[in-house]
Amino acid sequence: MNTIFAVLLVFVGCCSNVVFLELLVRKFPGCGNIVTFAQFAFIALEGFIFETNFGRKKPAIPMSNYVIMVTMFFTVSVINNYALNFNIAMPLHMIFRSGSLIANMILGIIILKKRYSMSKYLSIAMVSLGIFICTIMSARQVNTGVEGSEEQDVYAFLHWLLGIAMLTFALLMSARMGIFQETLYKQYGKHSKEALFYNHCLPLPGFLLLSSDIYNHCVLFSQSTPVEVPVIGQAVPVMWLYLLINVITQYVCIRGVFILTTECASLTVTLVVTLRKFISLIISILYFKNPFTAWHWVGTAVVFLGTLIYTEVWTSVRMALRGKEELKEKKAE
Repeated sequence: MNTIFAVLLVFVGCCSNVVFLELLVRKFPGCGNIVTFAQFAFIALEGFIFETNFGRKKPAIPMSNYVIMVTMFFTVSVINNYALNFNIAMPLHMIFRSGSLIANMILGIIILKKRYSMSKYLSIAMVSLGIFICTIMSARQVNTGVEGSEEQDVYAFLHWLLGIAMLTFALLMSARMGIFQETLYKQYGKHSKEALFYNHCLPLPGFLLLSSDIYNHCVLFSQSTPVEVPVIGQAVPVMWLYLLINVITQYVCIRGVFILTTECASLTVTLVVTLRKFISLIISILYFKNPFTAWHWVGTAVVFLGTLIYTEVWTSVRMALRGKEELKEKKAE
């Protein structure tokens, strides 16, 4: 029952989150910092009340380790959202972030000296190829979609290229953080809720560096069209309403993933998250009519097929079917 509930939380929370994030970004492309700050503040407040019992509970993992983890987490979150300022379409943003498997494997080989099966290398090659196809197609759209002089075209392309570089850096940094977390959990045990709290609470002072941008967007949000909220019977600027729903759905999504990690095998979690990304991508394309060519679909299909091969879903399905057949044969005897 808990598993079904967690899967529902992941799909409803994460897919809704993508919709409201795109509504925010379409109106104000530079609003990544205020969105990140709102998400961090909300999750930190919830963790302070329910996880640390208003600061009375001591952390199981030393604070010095959290400082390192938080520095990486803050950097990844800010850069991922800030990259949307650089002509990065939401579908490409989602596809690019699906390449975390590549980064994890590369850093796993370099840092942890891991070795993988041929199927794993094949899956990584497929994911890389899929992302490459989507990126090249998006680059062509940047070149052809900007009207103006040749200098403006070059500027738009370099602007987009900087966004791609930011996403690549965030991808590698995220993988490095994952390896760091893995080593911490082996040493101190798993404390997912505690890590969730400190990852969102400790970086809050860092947003002082972005305070002017956040304040400017607060002003812009307050000037947006007011809409009446039925429950409270008050008119609220629509952008603040979108931000509130985005923050709540982000929390629902994270909680769903947390419940899944405690109830299911990591393979199941990976499969659910992958399917969620695919559905979010389709919603972004169909609902917001984002430009998506046949080659984008090919690239997307290759990315998700590679992900499924990596998680060995086919092997698990075959084993499950074989187990059912053996059970039927035993009953027949």
